Amino acid sequence: MKVITRKFGEIEIDKQKVLTMPDGLPGFERYTKFALLEDPNTKPFCWLQSVEEPNLALVVMDPFVFMPDYSIDLKSVKLSRKWENVNEKDLAIYVVINISDKGGEKQIRANLIGPIIINVKNSEMVQVVFSDTRYSHQYNILDPE
Repeated sequence: MKVITRKFGEIEIDKQKVLTMPDGLPGFERYTKFALLEDPNTKPFCWLQSVEEPNLALVVMDPFVFMPDYSIDLKSVKLSRKWENVNEKDLAIYVVINISDKGGEKQIRANLIGPIIINVKNSEMVQVVFSDTRYSHQYNILDPE
């Protein structure tokens, strides 16, 4: 299927790779179909691109790249999504990344309390917001505290 994106222009995406987010993203609930786009030039960052809205794309990445001991309560997610029979190794975890330039200084921050969990078995995903105070929604990847 052809998808128009702001970052990559018009691209072809295999329909089998479209991810469904039944509840949408918080604030963008009406958009429920996404694709995870990888660009070798921006690894380890990926793009979570809406296939319904060209201007809706989030930079995401695997949190274990910069925080190997990152830990969230997947049991509650599995229960709430009716994924009880899904093995945790079949759940991919991504965090939303915010890249900014303040006064000439690049900042890259990760939202560790609102991860996106993808069930790779059924191509369904959900963004969960945890109240775990161990983590921040503005974790500085370049200068961890």
